[in-house]
Amino acid sequence: MGGARSGKSLLAERMVGDLGGGRVLYVATAILGDDPDLRRRVDLHRERRPAGWGTVEAGDLSQVPEEARSWEAALLDSLTLWVSALLPSVGEEETLRRFDGFLDEASTLQTPFVLGSDEVGLGVVPEGEAVRAFRDALGLVNQRAAAAAAEVHLCVAGVGIRIK
Repeated sequence: MGGARSGKSLLAERMVGDLGGGRVLYVATAILGDDPDLRRRVDLHRERRPAGWGTVEAGDLSQVPEEARSWEAALLDSLTLWVSALLPSVGEEETLRRFDGFLDEASTLQTPFVLGSDEVGLGVVPEGEAVRAFRDALGLVNQRAAAAAAEVHLCVAGVGIRIK
């Protein structure tokens, strides 16, 4: 977890690479649309990943554990983009229900998962209702992810700090 441009994706990629060697599944949650900045960032991430890594695009996390079963490790990047895409259409309760289902299924596998997410709750309370709802939902998803994780790392200025 970390803030925007904190180095969290690079840290997560190193961590999952150590876990899985060359047999890593990258789970991309970004829905690119027409956003040139997001497209540029995704392209940079793709260029950085080793050629042997598999990639699956998943707006629906329910099939991800089955996809990951045959890999040595999996990286889901990011929970932030997954929540931002899902929350407006289904609301907080359903978003949390779906994430809990993902965690339940993933916990039955031998394949370790590394989950990337932004920590957006450290700033001021946002003015807009939709932005507050997003911040709150992502905070709850992050709490659930941290509770299920063996380790939690916070990335600040490119430095990973183990907090659990």
